[in-house]
Amino acid sequence: MGVLMSKKQQVEKVQKCSVVVSAFKDGLKDRAAPAAADQTDDVITENGDGSAEGAQHTDKEHPELKDKDSRPNQQAPPTEEQRANQEAWGRLRDGKGVEPEDLKKAHQLIPPAFVRPKRDVNDDQPVDVMLGQREQPVNDEMCEVCEVWTADDLFPCRTCTRVFHDGCLREMGYLSTEALQEMRETAHTTTGWSCYYCDNVNLLLTEEEMYSLMETFKQCKIIPESCLVSDELLQYRHFVTKQLFERDLTDEEEEEVLAQFAALDPEKKGQIEWSDFLYHETLSVLQKFRTENSLVRILTAKERDRARALFQSIDQDKDAIITAGEARKAQTSWFQKTNKESQSCNVSISHVGPISESSPASSSSERSRDKAMESDNRPVTWDNFLKESAIYILAARPNSSAMHIRLPL
Repeated sequence: MGVLMSKKQQVEKVQKCSVVVSAFKDGLKDRAAPAAADQTDDVITENGDGSAEGAQHTDKEHPELKDKDSRPNQQAPPTEEQRANQEAWGRLRDGKGVEPEDLKKAHQLIPPAFVRPKRDVNDDQPVDVMLGQREQPVNDEMCEVCEVWTADDLFPCRTCTRVFHDGCLREMGYLSTEALQEMRETAHTTTGWSCYYCDNVNLLLTEEEMYSLMETFKQCKIIPESCLVSDELLQYRHFVTKQLFERDLTDEEEEEVLAQFAALDPEKKGQIEWSDFLYHETLSVLQKFRTENSLVRILTAKERDRARALFQSIDQDKDAIITAGEARKAQTSWFQKTNKESQSCNVSISHVGPISESSPASSSSERSRDKAMESDNRPVTWDNFLKESAIYILAARPNSSAMHIRLPL
């Protein structure tokens, strides 16, 4: 009995040992699984794309593939010229104009964010602008930049009601030293000065109009912020005419392009500044694709008041009608320029007054044309005068001495 019991106990012991061994093996398996899972998670985390399966085998068998895959796509860094062109296109799109080179960027005020206008459904509807009722807008009391009032130290814009401190404009970086000096000399005179909002007529274009203009520049390989010579302007005009009308420029049109080039180059440098070319193209877009009523809506109260004063000075009999010859002479008068010995094309001013003999609009052929126009006695009402003059009033906004749009031949 004792022997049988001992065998039975031995069997039980063997079974218990088997169970223990089996449990021990199962425990090892359970422990290995989380470790493998942790290793898989690490691989997934490192790869970042969930492709952990077979990663270890691939690394061991093909180490060169790992080095190739982990190496990022290397592209040649842009050159200084490419980077400068990209920045210029960005400034052109945002309406910021030429980037000043001689201004210190440290401690500079934040420039304003320009927002291009949107066309309204009523833009093309007639505008009722009364001739006998002056609007006489009042200038703002505080600086547009810092919103602080300091009386005589504020310089007003001749186009809108904004006023500025010269120090704020300098710190913001929109005016060079020469332009600031010109502003100080002219802002409080009858000549006046246009602020950076009004001087940059390119800001009058909508995003769609500006995109179309930029695409034309790119197709013609026009580089922003670069000067143009007469051949480049002719080539550009040939391309635009071909695109719009599917024909070449006529001899008369080529002559008109060269006359416009001379008007944009009043100092006879043989090249035109980028800003003058951009403003001319902007005004051409407005003249071609906007109605006269929509252009009248753009005019400010100050511009409408100056147009009233000019019309009333011509209308001697006070019947609200002048002749076509008188209207043309008045439209030409918007391009009067100040004459200074050291005049710069970036700082001189346009204003209403008799046309100067030294103005680019005052060539011998155009003077003879003006004399012929004086005999044109067709009646022109105040409403028609304002609609026909709107584009020339807008063209007189920039502070440049260039004539950005010429009267038609």
